Amino acid sequence: MIFSHDFGSESFSTDSRLKDDAFSSLVNERIGKEIGYYELPFQSVALIEHIHRFAEKNPFLSAETIHDIAVIGIGGSSLGTKGIDSLLKSKKMPYRTLHFLENTDPIAISKTLSNLKKESTLFIVISKSGKTIETVSIFKTLIGYYHLDLDGIDKERIVAITDEGSPLSRFASYHGIQQFGIPKNVGGRFSVLSAAGIVPLTLAGYDTKSLLEEGGQFLERFFNHEEDHLLDKALFLYKHSSDININVLFAYADELENLCKWYVQLWAESLGKKDGAGKHVGLTPYALIGSIDQHSFLQLIMEGPRDKSVTFITIEDFENNLLIPDISLKYLEMNDVVNGKKFNELINFQCEATKESLRMNNIPTDHIIIKKINEASVGTIIVYYELLTTLMGRMMDINPYNQPGVELGKQILCEKFTE
Repeated sequence: MIFSHDFGSESFSTDSRLKDDAFSSLVNERIGKEIGYYELPFQSVALIEHIHRFAEKNPFLSAETIHDIAVIGIGGSSLGTKGIDSLLKSKKMPYRTLHFLENTDPIAISKTLSNLKKESTLFIVISKSGKTIETVSIFKTLIGYYHLDLDGIDKERIVAITDEGSPLSRFASYHGIQQFGIPKNVGGRFSVLSAAGIVPLTLAGYDTKSLLEEGGQFLERFFNHEEDHLLDKALFLYKHSSDININVLFAYADELENLCKWYVQLWAESLGKKDGAGKHVGLTPYALIGSIDQHSFLQLIMEGPRDKSVTFITIEDFENNLLIPDISLKYLEMNDVVNGKKFNELINFQCEATKESLRMNNIPTDHIIIKKINEASVGTIIVYYELLTTLMGRMMDINPYNQPGVELGKQILCEKFTE
């Protein structure tokens, strides 16, 4: 993984106190075990063995029987897992297909149900609080649609992932359903490397051990001051947050789209708050896909309000040799310059051209280059954004782990059904 940034003539040396304080906050959180996501890359390795033992003992989880896994969850309970799955399955097909039931759109739910068969599906219901109304409602729909006998053999087809002692945990215990816990000190949107993500990804057939190990190595390098570019980036975004308050993630690969949606949730729900003085603060995330959005949103970045920074993500080697044919078309000869070139080269040169044009217009950019798509590189990018989010929160004097605005909406929703 390669990280680079071009923030103009910005000097970071005069603000070392801000960086030191933010870094110390993360160190203290980790040492005090107040926040648990720092330890997930290490703790969840043991979880993998537990998952394998569960699969070996469960007669429904033979490769010949279960071909599909229905993941019922929303937000932090599904976005990270969906993003990882979307990226990794572009390189290798897992031996089980993950299906995500995450929205209460009745058409989407009905379509997914029609594509799944009870006899070949494992149902994983995920809710950290154990009472998320969208998740519980969809889970009830599955129970009714497939006539799941919760006290009979069908309970072997169900896995619950939640906080220990939550309503969902008590439900699972009551029916004897297999459950895996999310640590109490790990928030939902920081939970992708906990059971919330590792259980479905492992059962699907991905190398989650490599994912965790590489993520853990990046985390240790950060705490050993070997990844200080994170501190520089956080400081720049914080110092300019009053005028540059939108961060655009420009990812040059279709398969990165769902991982970008995870970033949007992580960034928005963590960093849109009131600070210690009661002031409304925040950094707005926006995700784009290149080269598609070069033909739309790029115009706004280039000549619209100067309130955006841009983070580019590219894949150095797609491991795909698809060539642009050496064909010349009448009146379209101006495009022959790319004849015989790989699409891998074309999409990355498009990114470089876009980045250069933004820099020429003094728009701050940074660049993340993924050398190849695999579990190890995905583990790194997950931990990178979790650490960056926490650093930003600490510099902005907010709590990046709560979500009072979201909780208010949940309260109002329940009230509407009881009026």
